[in-house]
Amino acid sequence: MMSRFLFFLVCIPLVTLLVLAQEPSTAEIQELTTRNAEFAGQLYRAIARTTDDNVLISPFTISLGLASLMTGAKDSTYKQLLQGLNLNNLDQERIPDLFNSVRNSVTQTGFVNQGIGLFPAQQFKVDPTYRDLVQTKYGVTVQGLDFNDSKDTVNQFVSTKTGDKVTEVVSDIDSQTQMMLITAVFFQGQFALDFNASFTQEERFYVNKYNIVTVPMMFRSDKYHLAYDSSLKLGILKLPMTGGAAMLVLLPDEDVDYTSIDEEITGRRFQGWLKQLKRTKLEVQLPRFMLEKSYSLQKILPGMGFSQVFQESADLSGIGGETNLTLSEVVHKAAIAVDETSSAGNARASIVFASLPPRLTINRPYLFLVYDQVTSSLLLMGRVTDPTKQ
Repeated sequence: MMSRFLFFLVCIPLVTLLVLAQEPSTAEIQELTTRNAEFAGQLYRAIARTTDDNVLISPFTISLGLASLMTGAKDSTYKQLLQGLNLNNLDQERIPDLFNSVRNSVTQTGFVNQGIGLFPAQQFKVDPTYRDLVQTKYGVTVQGLDFNDSKDTVNQFVSTKTGDKVTEVVSDIDSQTQMMLITAVFFQGQFALDFNASFTQEERFYVNKYNIVTVPMMFRSDKYHLAYDSSLKLGILKLPMTGGAAMLVLLPDEDVDYTSIDEEITGRRFQGWLKQLKRTKLEVQLPRFMLEKSYSLQKILPGMGFSQVFQESADLSGIGGETNLTLSEVVHKAAIAVDETSSAGNARASIVFASLPPRLTINRPYLFLVYDQVTSSLLLMGRVTDPTKQ
């Protein structure tokens, strides 16, 4: 009898582990990506309102960083981070596994050159359990730093994680900093229907009615997925990429101000555009461009509901037991190269149609969304108002 009782006690934690290790369902993944897309739209709009220049962010990378911070938060700080990330309707115990599952899918797309670092001041002791959890589930590195001499360490961390594609993230760090969250990413877009460099030629790009620049305009004739949102007067072009990612190019009609489209990007609209896409014969002209943008998000996040984590009232004691730890800085830097680069063995000729198909020329300000086609996770969001500038 006693042996049976002991066997029962031993089995309890095993059953618990099996439940916790259960693979996330498709519905759970879809719910997380929908929530992430809503956060992505909110963050993009908050940043786009501050500038008329090109915009580039990686909402997925930022979500991972903030979610890892949420894991170490408690009470009202935790609730605020949960709500700010739009995750409050999810099973909270499942969130780390859901992010890990999506992260594994995203890795298959080639979205691997990213670095996420949470850097508390050296005197704060980090709980090893917390460190291991956020590394495993969110891909976040936690490392204590002496902020009197840490700039090179942070920049080297990002450079290593992005394959030397993103280098200087910080130029100066306040010695009074308590904790920094750094997110950085580089993405080389390799199109499944690649653009042949021999067809690229200089063309005009209309930045606005007073400013016209000349850009290398790539060309391809093929069968593409296309949609049109009549309520926004917006064309949507899908450009599939190798590895399972895809880019949606959002081109407003000539009489539409691109800033009006900025305000309409939401997770719901994104999902709707994907459902509207129809395959058609098309000639596509797209500017070759490279963007690199950096943002201090501690100036933007409080306006999105993330305020307490920056205040003395923050409770981040789950990181290491300290009750007086606050977040001082959040720096995000993203870079993308969109050109004729193709993966080995992927190059294929454009299709020559019996009759010329319509031509879509991206020769005025446009927006783009890069996403994982398996999970619909938004990896990058951007706006190109002038392709000649980074």
